[in-house]
Amino acid sequence: MTVTYTARVANARFGGFSHLLLLWRGSIYKLLWRELLCFLGFYMALSAAYRFVLTEGQKRYFEKLVIYCDQYASLIPVSFVLGFYVTLVVNRWWSQYLCMPLPDALMCVVAGTVHGRDDRGRLYRRTLMRYAGLSAVLILRSVSTAVFKRFPTIDHVVEAGFMTREERKKFENLNSSYNKYWVPCVWFSNLAAQARREGRIRDNSALKLLLEVGPPGGHSYRIPGKLYPWSCVNGGPPCIPHETDFKHPNQELNVFRGKCGMLFHYDWISVPLVYTQVVTIALYSYFLACLIGRQFLDPAQGYKDHDLDLCVPIFTLLQFFFYAGWLKVAEQLINPFGEDDDDFETNFLIDRNFQVSMLAVDEMYDDLAVLEKDLYWDAAEARAPYTAATVFQLRQPSFQGSTFDITLAKEDMQFQRLDGLDGPMGEAPGDFLQRLLPAGAVMAAGGPLGRRLSFLLRKNSWVSEASTGASCSCAVVPEGAAPECSCGDPLLDPGLPEPEPPPPAGPEPVALIPGPVEPFSIVTMPGSRGPAPPWLPSPIGEEEENLA
Repeated sequence: MTVTYTARVANARFGGFSHLLLLWRGSIYKLLWRELLCFLGFYMALSAAYRFVLTEGQKRYFEKLVIYCDQYASLIPVSFVLGFYVTLVVNRWWSQYLCMPLPDALMCVVAGTVHGRDDRGRLYRRTLMRYAGLSAVLILRSVSTAVFKRFPTIDHVVEAGFMTREERKKFENLNSSYNKYWVPCVWFSNLAAQARREGRIRDNSALKLLLEVGPPGGHSYRIPGKLYPWSCVNGGPPCIPHETDFKHPNQELNVFRGKCGMLFHYDWISVPLVYTQVVTIALYSYFLACLIGRQFLDPAQGYKDHDLDLCVPIFTLLQFFFYAGWLKVAEQLINPFGEDDDDFETNFLIDRNFQVSMLAVDEMYDDLAVLEKDLYWDAAEARAPYTAATVFQLRQPSFQGSTFDITLAKEDMQFQRLDGLDGPMGEAPGDFLQRLLPAGAVMAAGGPLGRRLSFLLRKNSWVSEASTGASCSCAVVPEGAAPECSCGDPLLDPGLPEPEPPPPAGPEPVALIPGPVEPFSIVTMPGSRGPAPPWLPSPIGEEEENLA
């Protein structure tokens, strides 16, 4: 019987695991007490012989042997070898449990796809699930000693109701020297096909859901990162490398049969024998050396690290308890289908699976409660009530994310420009230059610095709404006439005319639609190279040559 202590360790508390040390069934004491007594008995026998039986010359030779064994016993890599071995065995143990054939998914599909409230429909559903249970019984009696003791022959399987006498004849007449656990799965497929022909399974998609090795209904269940339609494999164009790239979440019978097959392979392919032998020899040889090397010697002889004379090697016994217990853990878990305390409850699983599968496809078939409005039908925010023991959880805020508790200073939350300028966002380069340079330094008409800044502003066409409104004005003209607008450069003298640059060669510029100018808007001309990025230098020299 599996030892369950989950409820004892539900909450971490002071000395929580100490309560588990007093358990006997499934404990390390129950597994190891015989080996520990044998080791202690041999140790005490050698100690008594050294103290009371050996002569003085023999004692000196025994003392040299003790020092030699103690010096070289540490060369045996016990912890390294045991650690890898136990990790391998524990992973294998859990994988074997995941391969236990459970009928839950299969019985739900059978109940939803095989229809009919009459005896014929009921017979179909019960027989399909009985075949699935029979396959599980056949494979479990092949790998589990507890199940084999329960069903030692096929006659016991027939008497238990998993197989009829007619089915037994067909089973035994099938000439095959291999394990025939898969035969009921073939019967399942044949019976499902017959139910489809009779209309008990109403469409091919339902039959696919029950049997086929791929996703039904044309859906895609491709491995993440690669999504292709199912038609590419099912007679469509060759758009995927191989069919095995698909996941098959709905192949219920094949998943069930595959788990039965994996149990057979786990029973057939064990952990390599050489690995088990290496671990066992390493442990036994290490503690054989400890029997001699950990003896207490006469302190009068003055040997190094032998100043204390005790009768019981306490720390050596603890080391034996840990290392030998580690090996015992692997010994118990390497085959979880035996009759140890922590082995799988295979007979219990057989009873449970058979009962629930029959209930699901028979008693619960088409059995629904009356549809009613739920308790929170008109609630805008549905929340189940709390008891007095859990109401404190309502006062705890819901988790929004680990970064929601971070606080920033106000100046750290200001957006910064990404073009290397130090001005805050929302300020155009022209405004930044006006603020940076005094207006009197560039107000000279026709001055080289004024012209350079004017072309710089024109090249970098980031125009703010405020600067545009302040520097440009358009006269009101009659309808149909071209508007007359004049824009002055805020860095130049308003009274002096600004020299116009030569028109660019190329197609006609696109007329601008009158309306408000958005901040940071960039106007591009078809065929032109567009405005230069503000972080690149403007080729002002070329335009100065044109002005000259």
